[in-house]
Amino acid sequence: MSVHEQWKSKLGFILAAAGSAIGLGAIWKLPYVAGTSGGGAFFLMFILFTILLGFPLLLGEFIIGRRAQSDAISTYKKLAPKTKWHWTGRLGVFTSFLVLTFYSVVGGWIILYLFQALTGGLNGLSQEEYGQLFGNIISNPIEALIGQIAFLLITVLVVSKGIQQGIEKATSFMMPALFVLFLLLVARSLTLEGAMDGIRFLLVPDFSQLNSEVVLFALGQAFFALSLGVSVMVTYSSYLPKDQNLPKSALSIVGMNLFIALLAGLAIFPGVFTFGLEVSEGPTLVFAVLPAVFNEMPFGILFFIAFLILFLFAALTSAFSMVESLVACIAKDDQTKRKKYTWISGAIIFIVGIPSCLSYGLMADFELFGRTFFDFVDMTVSNIMMPLGALAVSLFVTFKVSRADLIDELQHGSKVGKIFFNVWFYLLRYVTPLAIIIVFLDVLGVGVFDWF
Repeated sequence: MSVHEQWKSKLGFILAAAGSAIGLGAIWKLPYVAGTSGGGAFFLMFILFTILLGFPLLLGEFIIGRRAQSDAISTYKKLAPKTKWHWTGRLGVFTSFLVLTFYSVVGGWIILYLFQALTGGLNGLSQEEYGQLFGNIISNPIEALIGQIAFLLITVLVVSKGIQQGIEKATSFMMPALFVLFLLLVARSLTLEGAMDGIRFLLVPDFSQLNSEVVLFALGQAFFALSLGVSVMVTYSSYLPKDQNLPKSALSIVGMNLFIALLAGLAIFPGVFTFGLEVSEGPTLVFAVLPAVFNEMPFGILFFIAFLILFLFAALTSAFSMVESLVACIAKDDQTKRKKYTWISGAIIFIVGIPSCLSYGLMADFELFGRTFFDFVDMTVSNIMMPLGALAVSLFVTFKVSRADLIDELQHGSKVGKIFFNVWFYLLRYVTPLAIIIVFLDVLGVGVFDWF
């Protein structure tokens, strides 16, 4: 039976959408990118770009999603019939699928680490031994595949239950728990001897560290941290009632995303400075450096378990949204087929994700353009497909959808004025596409900043 579900409550939607945005990008990627990109200078640029560029694009996805009340591909068919714009939706859905093939691998690593922590496998090791443990876990094909399966099983079980009974119910528990655990960790972190050094590194901009590379990193992170350009926000907003205040919802999600990014930095950097570890450790910061930090604290293993749980919650809430985007396009509102298609989608994601899962073990010697399979898919999705998707959405909203329809949709549930609309429209039509093109050209090796 074709029934387009809706969120049970306004808060449920905000928590689910925030959960989609607050994923591995905010907790795993942002701290190590900040650590390698000058700390406070990077974080300041990230905040500015998120507000000035990420917010307009997020609101644009909300508008077209609720306007069409359909899945990501059908949205473009409804709003621009007999055109090729539906390929924007197809690109977004396919990008979500590819993200899940390696995202589920990292989710599996978190589960494996949580198991190690709960069974005492992380107690009393040195930083070097934590690094070796991480290498052993990701290179063991059986363990890595089991972790990936476990992560996908949880995701599929939740999404198969639908919007209200599955995603909304799960995120309504996970997101408040995530915030509570984060606040607990930050409170503990701020009591460490080197806390002020960590705070200064994160919050006091050193503009001597500001260069074109830092600006580009911050620009890219601002787009990717909000799950933009992959159709998930179009899908989630399609379940909204007309009385939802879209600008307020988008602003709430941006605010929560920035707050979590701040908490992640405050939870991590004080400990890194206190124990004399490298802030520029890179992607292994969470898995190899943080355990060493917590190991130096009284009851540190309990705090690290709390961190892993919130890390898992953040990863799962993002995975829910991406799987939902896929299932919505396949099931077409036929709730009798949702469960079957969710399980089929999960199985296909797992199969296609096997090469990424084995990239640090059995397939470590297999490379594409000098990268492991995992890194190649990650690079292709993050640096090419997501920017293209975000660019297409910004152009579609501002050039294909009429101003009258945009204003009409915005004014359902909110009282936006002419000034707000004009500023938002200008940013989305001109500034956001330009910023995306700059990032994209940099990825292709064309250094735009080198022209000046």
